[in-house]
Amino acid sequence: MKSIYNIITEQEDRLLKGQPIKIGKYATHNHAEKIATIQAYMNSQHISGKYDSKEREKPFFNIVTQAVNVWYKATDIDRKQIKFRPTKASQRIKTFIATIRLRNWMRENDFGLWLNKWGYTLAAFGSAVTKFVEKGGKLIPTVISWDRMICDPVEFNASPIVEKIYYTLDELRNSNYDSKAVDSVLASIEKGGDTRTTLSDEPVDMSDEYIGVYELHGELPLYYLTDKDKDKKIYQQQMHTVFIHKGKTKKENTEITLYRGKEKNNPYYLSDLIGQDCRTLSIGAVESLLDPQWMVNNSMKAAKDQLELASKTLLQTSDAQFTGRNVIKDVDTGDILVTDDQKPLVPINTQASAVPFLMEYMKQWYEVGKDISGASESMTGQNMPAGTPYRLGAILNIESHNLFEIMKQSKGLHLEKMLRKYVLPYFKKTLNSIDEVVVSLEGEELEQFDKLALPAQLAIELQNRLGTGEGNLPDFEDMNSIIQEKNVLMGDKRALKLGKNASTWKEYFSDLDLDAIEVEITGENRNKAEAFSIMNGILQLLIQSPNALDNPNVRKLLSKIMDEAGYVLPFEFLQGNDSAQGPQQQPVGGTTPSMAGLSQLAGQSSAIPGVDALRGSSNK
Repeated sequence: MKSIYNIITEQEDRLLKGQPIKIGKYATHNHAEKIATIQAYMNSQHISGKYDSKEREKPFFNIVTQAVNVWYKATDIDRKQIKFRPTKASQRIKTFIATIRLRNWMRENDFGLWLNKWGYTLAAFGSAVTKFVEKGGKLIPTVISWDRMICDPVEFNASPIVEKIYYTLDELRNSNYDSKAVDSVLASIEKGGDTRTTLSDEPVDMSDEYIGVYELHGELPLYYLTDKDKDKKIYQQQMHTVFIHKGKTKKENTEITLYRGKEKNNPYYLSDLIGQDCRTLSIGAVESLLDPQWMVNNSMKAAKDQLELASKTLLQTSDAQFTGRNVIKDVDTGDILVTDDQKPLVPINTQASAVPFLMEYMKQWYEVGKDISGASESMTGQNMPAGTPYRLGAILNIESHNLFEIMKQSKGLHLEKMLRKYVLPYFKKTLNSIDEVVVSLEGEELEQFDKLALPAQLAIELQNRLGTGEGNLPDFEDMNSIIQEKNVLMGDKRALKLGKNASTWKEYFSDLDLDAIEVEITGENRNKAEAFSIMNGILQLLIQSPNALDNPNVRKLLSKIMDEAGYVLPFEFLQGNDSAQGPQQQPVGGTTPSMAGLSQLAGQSSAIPGVDALRGSSNK
């Protein structure tokens, strides 16, 4: 069997030196070359060099950056868009609280920064590789540079995935790798380290204080971990970190294993905006503009050369006495130049007559580029051409966004898979704390939180008042106004605190059924037309019978209908007046419990099933 070192080196050579992929009869795709070109264009660099054959500098009229920015903004996903949506009414409250806790976790772990970098990489390259690693008790997601990835260019998971990682000498010494192996690596390095390079061995910088290692992840025979022949046909997901220093011959190579072991999941995940057949790297904003960018640069270079020529003063004559003289250096104002008969000094026409045509040609390619990338004036914030009707501009804006809505949905689906595969299992595993969680809410979520917390807040306020020894039953409206004042003082901050029914947050969420909730990001999981149809039926019922929801049987029936359809009624529909709770006074706003119900709550520590986590939130 091939060694791990051979697998890595052969895969690297095949990626960098192999023939381009054939996609059909005519189309080809060179994975490594395409990545290098995209990186060059993103940094306004020509792949053919900065100067032409006559050492004249070539301008780079960058049109790809604007397209990348448009794709990035139009497909952006924020943390607040990530939420759980229950498909069963029984999971409603815990799903809402889990959403708040997850968002708080994302804020503490800088998940928003990862979302931004992930989105920008997707916009530029069309695809992005994310790596999820647990380190120091935290789950760290990172977006891996394509220039560090060695993978199959046709199918990402078709072969082991290799990443080139550079460590400083101190980082390697303080790593968790085998200490003896690390010492061997340090002993084999001359002058203290290597220079960081790209996969194609182009130097990144001049520093020689880095050590490059290869980290391989893949499903390989267990033999590579046990060295036993009987395990050659047993496959296991595993990780290998090796140091390879290439000598002049294979015999002179230095190969040292720093780590090898099993792993539960492949830490790498490939996501794309619009997936392509037979290609690991999809088409992003930059690749879609390779030809327009080249033609725009070519037109600008030709125009620049003509303008430089037009700025020169050139004279011609057949009079030999002017040989070697320069009209700028050797002629001053007022000089009289005498020429032989019929050998006059004649100016050469250097007028840049082709420049207007070159500018028009360049503009055509620029407009083609905007059409290809969808970066219309309405998307980039530019003024529409004079005389463009407002309605036409609005229609163009809507049509321009349609493609990006599809891309955004694709991002949402990939993000949901990553959350379910990597984030949510880790999120549930780390819920062992009993700490109070302070979160920031806004809009509808803040309103929902206050409605859910109100019964517990009223019960606590009632307990406080009865504890003072007052004989009369406290005034309900007075307590309600005090609670509202406390909420106003808290602003958008609310506190989640465990009740007596759970000792830790992990225990509180022990019955949270992840299969009964959906990760809602961009709305692609919901049939909006069907939802609106159901809601319209409820609206017609309320118009005909405004007090219908005061009947608990009607609410139960509506909730059952929504459950069967895969939707859950909004919180507001579940807060009617149940006559089953006993004699009630007229509630304020029709959404709060009666004083009789509050009296019962005051004597019970956990009388509100499912909202213990909201108890005491107004006391902060």
